[in-house]
Amino acid sequence: MTSSTSTEPAARRGSDYARLSRRIAEAGLLERRPGRYALRIALTLGAFVAGWVVVALVGDSWWQVPLAVVMAVATTQVAFLGHDAGHRQMFRRRGPSEAAGLVAGNLAVGLSYGWWVDKHNRHHANPNHTDEDPDVGAGALVWTYEQATATRGLSRWMARRQAWLFFPLLLLEGLALHVASVQALVGREPDGRWRVPMRHRAVEALLLAAHAAGYLGLLFAVMSPAKALLFVAVHQGLWGLYMGCSFAPNHKGMPMPTADDELDYLRKQVLTSRNVRGGRFVDLALGGLNYQIEHHLFPNMPRGNLRRARPLVMAYCAEQGVPYAETGLFESYRQALAHLHDVGRPLRTA
Repeated sequence: MTSSTSTEPAARRGSDYARLSRRIAEAGLLERRPGRYALRIALTLGAFVAGWVVVALVGDSWWQVPLAVVMAVATTQVAFLGHDAGHRQMFRRRGPSEAAGLVAGNLAVGLSYGWWVDKHNRHHANPNHTDEDPDVGAGALVWTYEQATATRGLSRWMARRQAWLFFPLLLLEGLALHVASVQALVGREPDGRWRVPMRHRAVEALLLAAHAAGYLGLLFAVMSPAKALLFVAVHQGLWGLYMGCSFAPNHKGMPMPTADDELDYLRKQVLTSRNVRGGRFVDLALGGLNYQIEHHLFPNMPRGNLRRARPLVMAYCAEQGVPYAETGLFESYRQALAHLHDVGRPLRTA
């Protein structure tokens, strides 16, 4: 579904974001919070490492199945740290940010940090843009009528039913992220150029190999092959599901600008994003991504400041007449699924 999101003449828009940015800076919300992040990193990585120690101690037992569920949650929380590092929310300098991202992404999770940063930066530059945002490109799911009508075979069958298939497909998201990471590391264009630019390609490859060896080596060392494979299936499936459920509420079902829409930075970010209401538990569960509007406006704002920025951004959007979308978690899923169902409608009625 595409829609025009222009709301005001371009002449008035030039300084809208600058005025908001000044208010946010004057409130001190762009300042780093090293103490808070040190505590968050210690607790998150501590729980992650402790979880693997328990896996090793439990050994060849069916109790490994619920442990796989716990480790899926812990893995996603570590991935959220990699997200924060990629936006330099933790440190101002590139070096420490990249080191934290490589440890959290490549070594702990098995996800290429360089590939993810490249892809995620393109998403932030043009969120929900049908031609520029890689997160709404045609794939297992389609996001526009044009993508739906271009499908053939199995892809067309899936597109007709994609709202029903959405959550089951997320169980494969973890595997897809691992595969995409490896492809990004080794993929070249026909002229020999790397398809994905990376600053530390050799280091990333080494860390991904260390992750795979440590992960599979531990599981097959402490439990039978059948239990090890079951652990992998549960852990990777639920990790992908958790990741998908954390990112899906942010933009799916929101307006999708095209090349015909001329939006300034403020409107480009706000109109395509959706916040999710909730308390501290939702903040923790979604890694701060429930404040998607504030995060897109100020990507390097520390996660802990997003909640405080929300009333300032909401009030400013009201002043400017810019719609500010916010809903509950389950309603956000309903809207995303409704969009997917609507996109597949032409195929069901053909």
